[in-house]
Amino acid sequence: MGWKSHGFRHKSGRKLRKRVRERGIKIRKVLQTFEIGEIVHIDIEPAVHKGMPHPRFQGKTGKIVGMRGRAYMVEIRDGGKRKIIFARAEHLRAEGKKV
Repeated sequence: MGWKSHGFRHKSGRKLRKRVRERGIKIRKVLQTFEIGEIVHIDIEPAVHKGMPHPRFQGKTGKIVGMRGRAYMVEIRDGGKRKIIFARAEHLRAEGKKV
């Protein structure tokens, strides 16, 4: 019997799954930009592995506090603590918009 993998996407298959006709990525999600101070939702794009936040932060809402290269720094509240999440634009969605 082999070892079980405990990788980054371990136990998140249902959360990071797309339906057959929704597969791939829309280019507008990659090209979207955000301003510092803007409120965003973390909406993980399973088709893009680069810059993906941990699946436990799926659905969280936070504020853009800066940039690190192409990734945005999103400050969220998690269990009473403030945390900084690094995520690329394709994994973020502006509050009030459906992309």
